[in-house]
Amino acid sequence: MKIERLSQDKIRIFLTFDDLTERGIQKDDMWREIPKVHELFSEMMDQAYSELGFDPSGPLAVEVFALPAQGMVVIVTRGKLDLYANSDAYDDHEAEEVYEMEVTLEQSDLISYAFRDFEDLVRVSKVINPLLMEGGTLYSYKGKYILQLEPVELEETKYQALIAVLSEFGEAASVTQAVLEEYGKTIIADDAVKVLCRHFK
Repeated sequence: MKIERLSQDKIRIFLTFDDLTERGIQKDDMWREIPKVHELFSEMMDQAYSELGFDPSGPLAVEVFALPAQGMVVIVTRGKLDLYANSDAYDDHEAEEVYEMEVTLEQSDLISYAFRDFEDLVRVSKVINPLLMEGGTLYSYKGKYILQLEPVELEETKYQALIAVLSEFGEAASVTQAVLEEYGKTIIADDAVKVLCRHFK
């Protein structure tokens, strides 16, 4: 489980499929209201508090993104706790116990891989180019190159080959497209793999 702060009131948590399996949670369970998922969320919030000092009191908006080859990304945004400000019945203890969660769930088919070295990115582009109809988007984010691909109707064998090659040269990235567009920089917006192959022989 990796946790990072995106802003004062927003954190991002990356859960691998191993993180889920260890806790007896299937990917589809994240869509259900079950005690194991609540326990996992409490554990995430405890870790966020101890590592980042992120205080999860008050209303929280929780977005869960499923990434097919990597795991789950959970983005937690803390709202302002003003709805109790004028209430005499407000009980401090009760506030600590209850996360007011508004959960949004999204499944993403995007394949996202990070590369530290531009040469590795060019090499991987040449290998995967024949597998792809169209070549995705390239971003720069936190000192790395992030390549996001949409596996449009890719056969299973080609899909597995694609993941194998990407894993050899880069590492699975847990960052979502929304975060990249907001905090990263778009280098090649369309057909990134083909553009790289064309310009770097």
